Amino acid sequence: MIETAIAGAISLVIGVSGGVLAINSRSTSRMDQIDKRIDGVELRLAEKYVPRQELANALQKMEDHMIRIESKLDQIALRNN
Repeated sequence: MIETAIAGAISLVIGVSGGVLAINSRSTSRMDQIDKRIDGVELRLAEKYVPRQELANALQKMEDHMIRIESKLDQIALRNN
């Protein structure tokens, strides 16, 4: 829960500062720099708060569940034919 709040707060600060700089800045290169910084922060947040192994485990569980659902649907479809 705290990770979500931290990520949200960082996103909000970056969004507001990006908006203020976009209004006050006339240079597109400045916006490119901001975009790169935001991308870097997003990448670091994703790496830090969603470890790769946890994501792989969650995806495997979901895939296993979907396979069970497909099997049940196949049985129902074969029974009705």
